[in-house]
Amino acid sequence: MNAHFKFLLTASCAALVACSSGPKAPDWQMEAKSAMERSVNAYMEGNSRVEAMEFGRARSEVSSTGRADLMARAELLRCASRVASLVLEPCAGFERLRQDAPAAERAYADYLAGKLQPQDAALLPAAQRASATGDVASLKGIADPLSQLVAAGVLFQTGRASPAVVQQAVDTASSQGWRRPLLAWLGVQAQLADKAGDASEAARLRRRIALTENPSPGVSGAPGTAGPKP
Repeated sequence: MNAHFKFLLTASCAALVACSSGPKAPDWQMEAKSAMERSVNAYMEGNSRVEAMEFGRARSEVSSTGRADLMARAELLRCASRVASLVLEPCAGFERLRQDAPAAERAYADYLAGKLQPQDAALLPAAQRASATGDVASLKGIADPLSQLVAAGVLFQTGRASPAVVQQAVDTASSQGWRRPLLAWLGVQAQLADKAGDASEAARLRRRIALTENPSPGVSGAPGTAGPKP
């Protein structure tokens, strides 16, 4: 999550993530950073209750600065975790702050919504610029797992996610142990198998979905979704 966190929560080394050298960062910076990291991890693992609680803590810390730009980045990071999990909905928290947000944050919000204007692409982080072509090779070149899943989610939202992109997203979510995006991307794969008439592959994927949702018979798994229809 580091690459996304650094872009979205820091305009400079002195924003939410402390520099490796120099004066000690104020407590609010470290508290906000830790809370946002826990919030995103909880969401990806499927724990909505902890996600909401930790995001509330982060929002409280950031609001103590009175800075709309920092609050906008926190809201964008929260929305990025949704896009990575194929929860494709308006980023309401950011939209309330849009008029006071810097150009880079507005461009990133448009990117998450699949509405980025070509002239604003240069405002995005390098990883997102590189993946704009929809090439799975560029997706694999994104080292940060969250950034990779967000890029895949945007490609899916804009109708440019090839089966190879979907497979890469499944592999990334699985390797991180991120239940929520894994269920979403497996659901997409199952629907693709249905459309291709591959009943055995669709059945295999649904067994994997069931295993991810319910690791033990009769035990409820974490809340998740089988994914949106492509």
